[in-house]
Amino acid sequence: MPFKRIKVGVVFGGKSGEHEVSLQSAKSMIEALDPHQYTIVPIGISKAGNWHIGKNAMKTLEEEQKQAKKVSSSSPVRYINQQVGGLTPIAEQPSPDPVPSNLVNDVDVIIPVIHGTSGEDGSIQGLLELLDVAYVGAGILASAVGLDKIVMKQLFGAAGLPQVSYIGTTRKVWKSSPNETMEQIERKIGYPCFVKPANLGSSVGISKAKNRAELERAMELAAQYDRKIIIEEGLDVREIEVSVLGNDDPIVSVAGEILPSNEFYDYKAKYVGGTSTLVIPAELTDEQRQQIETYAIQAFQTIDCSGLARIDFFIEKSSGRVLLNEINTMPGFTRYSMYPKLWEASGMAYSKLLDTLIQLAIERQAEKRQTVRTFDVE
Repeated sequence: MPFKRIKVGVVFGGKSGEHEVSLQSAKSMIEALDPHQYTIVPIGISKAGNWHIGKNAMKTLEEEQKQAKKVSSSSPVRYINQQVGGLTPIAEQPSPDPVPSNLVNDVDVIIPVIHGTSGEDGSIQGLLELLDVAYVGAGILASAVGLDKIVMKQLFGAAGLPQVSYIGTTRKVWKSSPNETMEQIERKIGYPCFVKPANLGSSVGISKAKNRAELERAMELAAQYDRKIIIEEGLDVREIEVSVLGNDDPIVSVAGEILPSNEFYDYKAKYVGGTSTLVIPAELTDEQRQQIETYAIQAFQTIDCSGLARIDFFIEKSSGRVLLNEINTMPGFTRYSMYPKLWEASGMAYSKLLDTLIQLAIERQAEKRQTVRTFDVE
């Protein structure tokens, strides 16, 4: 019997502020997938929401980005309703392929390497569930909870996991009563503090505030990216990360430490020529290492995660206390990203890691199909 290659759709791009990071991750994945083992189908989603399927998908999205930069922000842009892909500027008018039929008929497994909103938040996972296609990573619930930092921290708190102090608010509250909001933050959190969009990753829109003037600027910035804003206590900490892999019985990689080139590990330090240092493995006591591994698995299972996650921790410098920061259900996946680098240090090469994730997706789909979907009353 001839060998049948698995057809893998790599979905990338999307409408979030992490669009460019997603393209970087997808490029690394596509280059690493073994063409003798897989048939690779690139599937790009533009910032306008258009789907482009095929070998030119990456190039199309990159060209759209170049064109978008040429359009003056003051020029009015009219939109038309395309048959597939939602609203798109008249000036572009791409011809996207029919999305559902391609995903159902031509793809065995999807890797939805979309970071942030409209991708990592359960949106695309919901579409893939409706299409009944296997996909890598967390399901709808874990994706949605993992991206919303406020809900995520509420669940972690209910599970008894140690965290920094935080409060959440909304853009509407901030706009309607900025002084009262800042007074509440100063009373409950104090300075320094970190201000973040609640539903975004890759450090987009994050600021550190040391006084009221900086807090006001930080709130304005975060409010541009999300309707929900989280403010966290700014402790003097070490930043530790681990990678988790698996479905119901996850395993944890060695830990890594980030020594940021900037005051904290912001977007520039991650992606724009930053000189941040990644120390792998991190120097930890046996107790700290055991706590991190235990908390990582507990966090992964608390939100019913599957496939993969990168879980970030703080270690308070003064006390050595381990604190859970957040879970990332679709972390950056370039060859230089922390998630694959931690597995490489644990003995699993980048390409093998992709093989494992694809197999986990297939196994999870087979397990879901054991569920009875009808109920006959005798």
